[in-house]
Amino acid sequence: MRTWYRSWRVALRIARRDAWRFKGRSFLVLAMIALPILGVSAADLTLRSSQLSPTESLSRQLGAADAQLTDHDIGGAAVMQDPTDPYSYTTVKDYGDKPWPTGPGDLAKALPPGARTLTDSTAKARLRTTHGLLDTEVRELAAKDPMTKGILRRVGGRFPTSAHEVAATTHFLKVSGLKVGSELKVRDLDRTYRIVGSYELPNELDTDQVNALPGALLGPLAKALAAKGLHADPPQTTWLATAPGGFTWNRVRAANAHGFTLTSRAVTLHPPARADVPYFQHDGNGGSGGRSATTSSILATVVGLAMLEICLLAGPAFAVGARRSRRQLGLVGANGGDRRHIRAIVVGGGVVIGVASAVAGTVLGLALTFALRPVLEDAIGKRFGGFDVRPLELLGIALLAVVTGVLAAIIPAITASRQTVLASLTGRRGVRRANRVLPVLGLVAVVLGGAIAVYGSTVSDRSLIVVGGSALAELGFVALTPALVGLFGRGGRWLPLSPRLALRDAVRNRGRTAPAVAAVLAAVAGTVAVSTYAASSDAQDRAEYRATLPYGAVSVAMGDDGGRDVPAARSAVLRSLPVDLRANVDRISVGKPGCDEYGDAPGCGRSEIAVPKANQCPLWTYEDTSAPEPQFTAAQRRKLAKDPRCKDEAGSDTMSGVVVGGADLLKVMAIHDPAAERALAAGKAVSFDGRNVSTHGGKTTVSLRIYADSAKETAALDQGKTPESSIVTLPATEVRSGTKAYGLQLLIPPSAAERAHLSTVPYGAYYTTSSLPTSAQEQKLNAAVDNLGGNVELHVERGYTSKNDITLLALGIFAGLVTLGAAGIATGLAQTDAEADLKTLAAVGAPGRVRRTLSGFQCGVVAAMGVVLGSLAGVLPSIGLRLTERRTALADYRHHLAQGMLGNETLPHVPIVVPWGTLAGLLIAVPLGAALLAAAVTRSQRVLSRRAAT
Repeated sequence: MRTWYRSWRVALRIARRDAWRFKGRSFLVLAMIALPILGVSAADLTLRSSQLSPTESLSRQLGAADAQLTDHDIGGAAVMQDPTDPYSYTTVKDYGDKPWPTGPGDLAKALPPGARTLTDSTAKARLRTTHGLLDTEVRELAAKDPMTKGILRRVGGRFPTSAHEVAATTHFLKVSGLKVGSELKVRDLDRTYRIVGSYELPNELDTDQVNALPGALLGPLAKALAAKGLHADPPQTTWLATAPGGFTWNRVRAANAHGFTLTSRAVTLHPPARADVPYFQHDGNGGSGGRSATTSSILATVVGLAMLEICLLAGPAFAVGARRSRRQLGLVGANGGDRRHIRAIVVGGGVVIGVASAVAGTVLGLALTFALRPVLEDAIGKRFGGFDVRPLELLGIALLAVVTGVLAAIIPAITASRQTVLASLTGRRGVRRANRVLPVLGLVAVVLGGAIAVYGSTVSDRSLIVVGGSALAELGFVALTPALVGLFGRGGRWLPLSPRLALRDAVRNRGRTAPAVAAVLAAVAGTVAVSTYAASSDAQDRAEYRATLPYGAVSVAMGDDGGRDVPAARSAVLRSLPVDLRANVDRISVGKPGCDEYGDAPGCGRSEIAVPKANQCPLWTYEDTSAPEPQFTAAQRRKLAKDPRCKDEAGSDTMSGVVVGGADLLKVMAIHDPAAERALAAGKAVSFDGRNVSTHGGKTTVSLRIYADSAKETAALDQGKTPESSIVTLPATEVRSGTKAYGLQLLIPPSAAERAHLSTVPYGAYYTTSSLPTSAQEQKLNAAVDNLGGNVELHVERGYTSKNDITLLALGIFAGLVTLGAAGIATGLAQTDAEADLKTLAAVGAPGRVRRTLSGFQCGVVAAMGVVLGSLAGVLPSIGLRLTERRTALADYRHHLAQGMLGNETLPHVPIVVPWGTLAGLLIAVPLGAALLAAAVTRSQRVLSRRAAT
């Protein structure tokens, strides 16, 4: 035991001394290992710090309260809930197909004796800022009450104490241009508020919110809007409550009996047994599972391949150190040391570098996370609960660095220990025999991995199988690298002197060439795999892209508040973009003038196209599922799915293409149909879908179904009744077949709408531009539209824009850097190993450029071999994943076809595209750049020195 300890102690001392002596090489390896450790340790610390404990989460949600009560407006009907999730609930009574009760519950009955409550209401309102209008969340909560401590974190000033004071989040003050002390006005409300303080929501740092006292803002705003015929955003109200003894599980169930669900501090911290929770017994929900096995496996594969890449890059560096220290290692053997001691010294270098990398990476990760804590909190959008350091996790991460250093040094250690003492002392290379077992294992791994990947892509639907098979095949390519390097050497006979010497030197010294080539192979394989997958997905997205407007056209639409902000939105487009043509459009409004497009407020309705029964798709009609036999067989469904009537469901509202406008809209939409223009001039509607029109007695008409009250319509549908409606028929014409209408279904001229007594309100506009809007112009328009507040739908049709161009460029740069690094390490090792040859070249009078060109070609040869092999290895996983996606898409298509749910779905197009541009850059530019860089940094002066006899 003492002998083992002393020998390793000496080995580590020698390794530490060598690492300090060759600082450049040591720092290179340390950086390669420490950088991933730095990133992983920082990520672990950030993740753990951002994960709140139950106590911290409750403090931010409940403050100092014991519980938060939520009324789901089901008329006080008894419910049962998940103890930790108040929004996972169901009624105790099974209502079947009948609608649930509606109406508020009785809060007093849900509370235990002695309880105290605090109302917390939130709703949206449009506040005036220095830039215009901003949709902002208004929260009415008495923030000075001790019960709210922890919910709102005060930053400056104070919380409001009167009805004319508000506080605002720091994010709202930043985007609005206001500050503490500024006056704040609310649109449609003749009342001014003063901002007396700023605060932040610890869990939502980027929220625009204003805090007011209960009843100070939302109530007056609702009354003011109602007086103008408009509707306010309905507030969402909860109650914070405290009670003697807190809210136990029994008290939670007592509140459930009156229709309230609770978030209870006591229940969350000490949840009841599953057997005591009726919701779990009724719903049959299982416990929450752990992390997906697929995700864990893929993560483990990625970590393993990353460690392999580091080992392959760092291995040659350790080999360089072993070569430069071979005389020292020979002296160890001459003084009685055996192969174990030689291996211990070289492996000790890996241990020293690994420990140093672990310490440096972990310490820097901790320091950077601590220093960048505010930046990280802003990035994730919430405050840390604390600086949560998990020693065991950081120790495990650091251990990866040590293991990586040891693994990288093992092969150089074995190689160094096999040299004889005489060869080490004289500098002779000795005879190196190729390993015959490793290529066989590599070939088996390539074949087996390829077979697994093919099985995963053609038989199984699990992408994990493809990933695992591809990883195994890549490991096989790495094991095959020495043999493949030998095959490359056979082409040296046709090369000029310098590249021939470089190639033969690489083949003769496979021990240093193979790891560098394998490192380039691994990096390039990952780049090619991701690039091929990204290019294939990009081609699929391009084929599936459907333009919503002609190229360069612009549309703007607003469905809020009866369209009162539409004129301002139209003007914003004219001020910001190079508009050529403009077509204003309105929408049909049913009910009060201030009704929203999708609003279900009292007195608001909607309209839809009434498709003639003969043109309706039979598959879209109601089918009695309780009947013993289905209405359609599978064969009939497949046939009907391809019926033109079932190709794509006709539009039923404004967003589906029912607009009120004139012939100028046809010009903007690039629809050239003189008959349609004449029809609009004559007061006829124009239908862009033949299924919408009906022809009787030579007259073509289109019908609209009007629902006067959306709330009554919904109630009737819930009761299984047909809602009341009326039909309005308009004279119409149909555009010629094949016209591309970009989603438009029906265009009604204003005169036709007026004759039919259809109320209309401004909706938006369509524009053509003299030139495609630039990014700066679009940003200007977005800023102008944002200042209007409300839900403005803005679209600039730019055609399909690839999102993968920057990805492919970044991957190419990454692969190039790794290739340069690996090739540079191999070149440095080659120069160390070939000093005798270089001295011979200098002695026989070779020109100085020969040394430089030889170094350049040595680097270029390694890069070229790695890029070629990596390109071949990287195509396999991407093809396998794309084939898996193709099988899944075809299966979904056949399922939808059998169910008659095809709609406008077509046969899936899942192409496999090879990014030839990226491959060309890797195959040509990267080796050439590596060669030129190596030649540029190599000294060409001839230095004559004594050449040791070999």
